[in-house]
This record gives sequence, C-alpha cells and structure tokens, in this order.
Amino acid sequence: MRIAEVAKAMPLFLVVALWGADGSSKTETVKGYVIDSACAFTKSLDKPISPDCARACAKAGSALAILTSDGTIYWPIAGTTPSSGQNDKLLPFAGEQVTASGKVFERKGSKAIVIDKIDAAK
Repeated sequence: MRIAEVAKAMPLFLVVALWGADGSSKTETVKGYVIDSACAFTKSLDKPISPDCARACAKAGSALAILTSDGTIYWPIAGTTPSSGQNDKLLPFAGEQVTASGKVFERKGSKAIVIDKIDAAK
C-alpha cells in the first residue's frame, strides 16, 4: 500500500476507532421534563413553563433537553456519525415528563443520552 493510500484511509480508520470507543457510556433510564435548553439555563427552571412554551421554543430552533428532578440536564444526541438533531424525537413530549432509556455519556459534568426508547412518564 502506498503512503498516499494509507493517508487517505487514516481519517476513516480514526472515525471508526473513536466511534467504537465508548467505554465511558452505560445504558440508563432517566425521568424528567422535556424542556427548552435555553430556559433551563437562563431561567433556572425546575420544570417547563408550559408545553406550548416548550414547543414554541423548539420550533424556533432551540434544542430540547431532559431536566431531571435533581437538576441534571441530559442532552439528547444521535448515536450516528454524522450526527443529527433530536428535537423531532422529543417534540411530542415537550413540556411533559418522560422516561427515556439509552446510552448515557458523561464528559466534564455534562451528560448526553442516545435515546433508544422514550415514553410519557407514568
């Protein structure tokens, strides 16, 4: 194999290697409110103002997140590369409590979840 061919193959190899390196993740179930991420931070809300408000913010482009009762914010992420937004998956539950399960990642105090299943909380 020529050096140029190896150089071309390296980025793909690195993406595959890094994508598969998920030792810091584990499958969890979280319960919380689907909330506009901006309001969770700027207004220090414990729950959404209303479902209509959360939906309006999401439709305007704000990312939805899951806010648990202990104040932890879970950022919904895609489990694919390239990644994609997750608002479509969360929009039916905007402003409501949910139970979501999937792979959870943590990095320097931030948490993200690749949602495998999401349902209205009971």
